[in-house]
Amino acid sequence: MSVLTTEPKTAPRDEEPPDDGERHRLTAVTGLAALSLDAMASVAYGPEAIVLVLAVAGGRGLGLTLPVTLAIATLLAVLVASYRQVIAAFPDGGGSYAVARTHLGRRAGLVAAASLVLDYVLNVAVAVTAGVAALTSAFPGLHGDRLWLCLAVLALVTAVNLRGIADSARAFIAPTAVFVLAILTLIVAGLFRSAPVSTEAAAGHASVVADDATTVGALLLLKAFAAGCSALTGVEAIANAVPSFRTPRARRAQHAEIALGAILGVMLIGLAVLISRFHLQPVEGVTVLAQLADASLGHGVAFYVIQFATMTLLALSANTSFGGLPVLLRLLARDNHLPHVFALKADRQVHRHGVLTLAGISAALLVFSGGDTNTLVPLFAIGVFVGFTLAQTGMVVHWHRERGPRWRGKAALNGLGALLTGVSAVVVTATKFPEGAWLIVVALPLLVAAFEAVHRAYARIGERLGLGHVPDRPHRDRSLVVVPVSALSRLTSEALTAAVSLGDEVRAVTVCHTDPEDRAQAEALERDWALWNPGVDLVRLPSARRTLGRPVAAYVRDIETAAPGTRVTVLIPEVEPEHPWQRVLHNQRGAVVAHAVRRGTDAAVCRLRLRISPGDS
Repeated sequence: MSVLTTEPKTAPRDEEPPDDGERHRLTAVTGLAALSLDAMASVAYGPEAIVLVLAVAGGRGLGLTLPVTLAIATLLAVLVASYRQVIAAFPDGGGSYAVARTHLGRRAGLVAAASLVLDYVLNVAVAVTAGVAALTSAFPGLHGDRLWLCLAVLALVTAVNLRGIADSARAFIAPTAVFVLAILTLIVAGLFRSAPVSTEAAAGHASVVADDATTVGALLLLKAFAAGCSALTGVEAIANAVPSFRTPRARRAQHAEIALGAILGVMLIGLAVLISRFHLQPVEGVTVLAQLADASLGHGVAFYVIQFATMTLLALSANTSFGGLPVLLRLLARDNHLPHVFALKADRQVHRHGVLTLAGISAALLVFSGGDTNTLVPLFAIGVFVGFTLAQTGMVVHWHRERGPRWRGKAALNGLGALLTGVSAVVVTATKFPEGAWLIVVALPLLVAAFEAVHRAYARIGERLGLGHVPDRPHRDRSLVVVPVSALSRLTSEALTAAVSLGDEVRAVTVCHTDPEDRAQAEALERDWALWNPGVDLVRLPSARRTLGRPVAAYVRDIETAAPGTRVTVLIPEVEPEHPWQRVLHNQRGAVVAHAVRRGTDAAVCRLRLRISPGDS
């Protein structure tokens, strides 16, 4: 057979015209608000993670907060520059998955995709629980209701994203701007202080700095670096969601990526400078960011503004996953690694099935963890570094193949990024493995295996359907329509009218059980049928068991065996009630018969619904 080369004349209904829907896409500013909340919010826990690790070494360890942060900022700069190149090379989005699949092979692409899927899902759960934890820290009376608060925040973010990514971006511009301005104000004010304005926030709280401080060794520094790398999650989200931007998509996405790197780098380094300047020591029950706000701005209105802005942005930073993951799922579905339903797009450029799936899995994680952040944090940030490494390695191959202007410098930049993120992935996994990271090590190959299983299933289906080849010309076969009936009614008449319009031959069938009452009903139906004389034969199907679908399916199989060239259709008449609640008043015989016929025969199943309205008599 020859291969089809013609394009379809009309686009599928779920595809929007190319000139429509741009207003539902992102600009550089709204893209920053929609896709950078995860990275922005990481300044609330990234520096604290570094400090908590270094506190084991006492004051000497805390003195190395700035050097460790500078190392992380250097890695951030390399990642931003690298993902700017990824955006230009892969404007259809997909980030690590697209790069790895194109240049490292399908299996490497699936590993990158699986790592991003895990990270996106965990990001939602961690973000929501962290935001609610900030709220319950301010209002301890809500601690017992933290799970319900988490689910409420998740429902809010999901509802906003179902209206479209552009609407969610506009809704989150204000919280993002308030948070960034608050942190920058904190940093600038702190740089003009020679000593803390206030230490009221930490007063009465026990210090977590070790009394028997250990020496500062390479392992401790690596652990601090690995802990602080949680601040880099979300850097890849813009590259994953390039199709969500307005045209020119790649340029707008690059601008958003650069802005994200600059703002995040300034905030991380600025906070680290203040930690060293004020000789801050971590204490139980008070975040490092809260102590810095206290030290720079005092324990007044500004302090509470920063706390509230941090709480809000942490809770809403789950939006990064809602912006990036549905696009990634669409690409996986396009490549037959996920059900094709994830590739469908609703109005307002919403990948509704991806949004709802992410919300459902995240809700399950919240219930599993009980709304406790500490249960989820050890699993966080591992997958994203696997994706980072594969993306940078793939870009090295990309530049080597392209060999365009200055390709060696670009390849060297991505090679450096691959080396740094690869080392970071190993360090993060090794240091967090006993704390629960082993779950990610197990889940990653299982997810890849699931992608492969879906792909094999689609390959088998495509082979059997002959996709990509010219099919045989359509021809007319003899048709036979089978109509299950149980009594004479308007529904029976409508079903037979439809059946004789569809097929060359129509047979009505009724299932008769061995009970005396059932036999009497069947005999009465046969007498009434003969008097009615609709011109259609009524066939009694005896059944020793109290079942309805199996006898009909067995009868259809007998027809298919006796007349292999006949197209058999089973037309099942059903009542469509006036109100949805009235569905419970009707039996489910139609569904039972349809399931049995689909499962046991090759016949087509047609369910004819007769709508009941107030005017019917």
